[in-house]
Amino acid sequence: MDDSAPDTSREPAAPVDQPGAGVAKALFVRLTAQEGKGDDVDTFLRDGLEAVMEEHDTTTWYAVRFGQDDFAIFDTFPDDAGRRAHLAGKVGRALAARAPELFASPPEIEHAQVLAYKLPGQSGQVSG
Repeated sequence: MDDSAPDTSREPAAPVDQPGAGVAKALFVRLTAQEGKGDDVDTFLRDGLEAVMEEHDTTTWYAVRFGQDDFAIFDTFPDDAGRRAHLAGKVGRALAARAPELFASPPEIEHAQVLAYKLPGQSGQVSG
């Protein structure tokens, strides 16, 4: 190993300022499980990953748990068409179908514009 080579492993990725970077649009979905259904929601969200992996225009997808009954989904897309396709896809349809069974109230779906991001190998700001 050549010790004279600089260590660049901790250097930030070069900024990428392009709306086509795959993260221009986003969804934030807040979910509150019905009492006693937290583990069912946990399983439902974990199982959703397989369907999301089939979606070409879903750049990132996160299912998170904040507490016993509090959950959210955050995902990003290159454009509005990708976001619409995701909402009409398998997870979106399953979310709508199972909402009365799993959630204390309808999912709160918020559309968002990504301002800046950091992903492995790229980061930057997104033009409006």
